[in-house]
Amino acid sequence: MTEKYHRWHSPNLSADLEMLVFGDRGYPVILFPTTKGRYYQNKDFGLIESVRWFIDQGLVKIYCPDTIDDRSWYDKGISPADRARNYTWYDKMLIDELVPWAMHETGVGKVAMAGCSFGGYHAANFAFKHPEKVSNLFTMGGAFDIKMFTDGFYDDDIFYNNPVDFLPDDNAPDLWNMNIILGTSEYDICKEYNLQLSSILKQKNIKHWLDIRPFAKHDWPIWREMFPHYLSTIK
Repeated sequence: MTEKYHRWHSPNLSADLEMLVFGDRGYPVILFPTTKGRYYQNKDFGLIESVRWFIDQGLVKIYCPDTIDDRSWYDKGISPADRARNYTWYDKMLIDELVPWAMHETGVGKVAMAGCSFGGYHAANFAFKHPEKVSNLFTMGGAFDIKMFTDGFYDDDIFYNNPVDFLPDDNAPDLWNMNIILGTSEYDICKEYNLQLSSILKQKNIKHWLDIRPFAKHDWPIWREMFPHYLSTIK
């Protein structure tokens, strides 16, 4: 399995970012880490190994970037407005830098977005904001309401980075063409967030699969079961 390390200076963030890329060809999948996780977390916890077959067969090429959780939603040392503003710059990094990079390398016109836990938020937020760039969305134990991190403050940057707020009135045609899977489990602490997002999608008649696994908790073992299954549905 090919593994490459990348470090680059992001002009949008005015900071260096790091990333691991697995595979040398195939459908581009951008896979985010969980809360404050680094670019190597999905490898360290076996999520990459769980989909080795897809990588070895050249079916997918997986990009595992850093996030800026500690400089955005989780940074209690700055104001909620600054947390949201910093995250808006992270979104610009994705749309201006990483997604075009992945598309160019693979020759594919759209990407898949995926992530576990808070990584599911990153994946869903980008997919629903930029559906013209995303063909597949796979979340595993995700939470999708960012207002828990904003101390009661609210502005446009929060609205447009909070899927449960902006999605109800979003009528971008590509939303109805996306392959969407919301993975959760019976004892998942984020199960209610998945039910809420599924309800919004149902109200909009957006086809999706709410996958509730029995007897499982919010943890890596069930995510390692989900991820290969979800990759097999890429269209």
